[in-house]
Amino acid sequence: MISESMKKPLACWRGKERYNGGTIECLTIIFESGGCSWARCRMCSYRHERYRAQSCEELASHLHAQLGWIRSQFNLDEFAMIKIFTSGSFFDPAEVPLSFQKEVAQAFRGKIVIAESRPEYITPDTIEQFLGDLSDGSQTTPLYCAIGLETTSDTIREKCINKGFTYADFKQAAAVAHAAGAGVKAYLLCKPLFLTESEAITDMRSSLVDLAGTVEMVSMNPCTVQKRTELELYWKQGTYRPPYLWSVLSILKDAPMHVTCDPLGGGQKRGPHNCGTCDFEITKGIRDYSLSADRDLIEALLDMDCTCKSEWEYVLAREQPYCMPLTR
Repeated sequence: MISESMKKPLACWRGKERYNGGTIECLTIIFESGGCSWARCRMCSYRHERYRAQSCEELASHLHAQLGWIRSQFNLDEFAMIKIFTSGSFFDPAEVPLSFQKEVAQAFRGKIVIAESRPEYITPDTIEQFLGDLSDGSQTTPLYCAIGLETTSDTIREKCINKGFTYADFKQAAAVAHAAGAGVKAYLLCKPLFLTESEAITDMRSSLVDLAGTVEMVSMNPCTVQKRTELELYWKQGTYRPPYLWSVLSILKDAPMHVTCDPLGGGQKRGPHNCGTCDFEITKGIRDYSLSADRDLIEALLDMDCTCKSEWEYVLAREQPYCMPLTR
């Protein structure tokens, strides 16, 4: 029986994460917050998820009820890491009141927290305050600020994604986080709108080279077609295709660091996919690789024999921006 003072978050699940050369237990939480203050990215449907509170106090109470539900459903002692997401930015005080940020830090004190935020909300006062409430001295890096950088190319981020900040903004936020004693996790987006398959691969490879040695964690998200987005409109018209899983493998194979990847919707038309025959094995292999960091597994998957590999190679060689995509 769930008390009326508790409310289930948008999503919450347990899993494992690779950390410091091994795997640890992780709890992932997506809070229903006040909503993303930017809410203009071409591929994102999360901007539709928001709680329309009449006051900051009402919003804080709504979030507090979700934390109560989490405490009632999970034994927090079982988790070394907590991953926190909202509709936009956890450190945006208009989306997540400062009082609740403090409550979260105290609730997960002594654990490793990864919290996602746009760079403009990663300020010295905010990060230092959160770390002060979170850290009990048991973790070398108690907090990682996760930023949806998507690409190190300002042109692609502006024209294909409409993210609303620059690579320089990201680097400034990373410097603030590091100066405060936090780590940085960068999220990259493989094949946003308007890119050919080959351009998408080139963009991810160059972005990974740019990030090498500057952040502690990198996660690559193969683009999926979410409902009620600008991207979906193009997809329905046949002018966008999600990335091939072969492309994801080739990027991971050549990455200069370990890159985690969870191909959401893998093997489905709206998600990263090949032909349907090899998709399940490759999707599972990519998820296994994220935990094991075994580069030989990626090599083995790339060596798989499937008829769609020649199609992918043809697309890489022939697809042009003015007539893409060549396949669905």
